[in-house]
Amino acid sequence: MSVPKKERSISANDLLRFILELWALVAFGYWGLDQDLGLLNYALMLILPIAVATVWGIFAVPNDPSRSGGAPVPVSGAVRLLLEFLILGSAAWSMYVVGLLYLSLIFGTLVIIHYIFAHERIRWLLNTK
Repeated sequence: MSVPKKERSISANDLLRFILELWALVAFGYWGLDQDLGLLNYALMLILPIAVATVWGIFAVPNDPSRSGGAPVPVSGAVRLLLEFLILGSAAWSMYVVGLLYLSLIFGTLVIIHYIFAHERIRWLLNTK
């Protein structure tokens, strides 16, 4: 299956994905701050979002039309999809465990909505080696 060749413009779902990515980073930082480790909380608050953002940005599918197209560390579409699910799912879990149940549910619901509307991308990822 080839990458759809159409002019790339930012859709509402692209914007939702970007918001979810940022929200996930904030969730990881908040989880780090909430740990009972004294001053280490502040280090976790900074290190966790940076680490997650680095992983998100480095492991990519070459020529992914939803990204810049570059892939510093090329991975298959299935691996990328699994990575996205793990990061976004962990963000929802981190909100839940710090007591932000409703935010966790809203986030999880928005992730599901995003992936419903990203069905073409998911199909492309699953067919990309």
